[in-house]
Amino acid sequence: MTEQKDRSLSRFPSPLISLAVLAAVLGFIYVMKGGHRNETGAACASTRTVISRLEPLVHGQIAALALSNAPQPMPDLTFAGADGKTVKLSDFRGRDLLLNLWATWCVPCRSEMPALDRLEAKDGGPEFQVVAVNVDTARLDRPKAFLREIGVKHLAFYADSTANVFETLKEDGKVLGLPTTILVDKNGCDIGTMAGPAKWDSPDALALFSREESAEAPQTKG
Repeated sequence: MTEQKDRSLSRFPSPLISLAVLAAVLGFIYVMKGGHRNETGAACASTRTVISRLEPLVHGQIAALALSNAPQPMPDLTFAGADGKTVKLSDFRGRDLLLNLWATWCVPCRSEMPALDRLEAKDGGPEFQVVAVNVDTARLDRPKAFLREIGVKHLAFYADSTANVFETLKEDGKVLGLPTTILVDKNGCDIGTMAGPAKWDSPDALALFSREESAEAPQTKG
């Protein structure tokens, strides 16, 4: 009887084996659900400091800007330049970006384009750039013609006729419609998102970018 009881108990794993299996399962869930995100989020630690310094400036014409609570690296989006060659978002690493998605059929997109052009004219350079990506998927001659008609001179032309950029950012929870603008820091991390148009050359917006550029500047003693 005792021997039969011992054989029946041997069918069950020992407590130590059970704990080991449980730990492995929990570790897998951690990586799949949050561990990987926490690791990538660590790459954006300095972005949190920038965001905290920008918070007091989000008002007026840019009051709808939603700053990131947990900044993450942006997907390495790909689109085409004016010459048709592929451009990656990572190609702009080292400068702050205002990434704007627009289309010619989107009236608010069209109305904010001159302000984006003026912002690029004033603040564009080695430290900052407006990257306006057209996402028209038909009549692909229209975007360049439209920009010529309204006199855009300072924005470089970027386009994605496949809609992959829009879909990627939609899956990432950053885009619901057009226009959408995402502020990206020098490390490729998201600072904040604006759903809808804004006056990007307004004093409120210009103060935001001026503060962003100086946020990590070394302090000098007088």
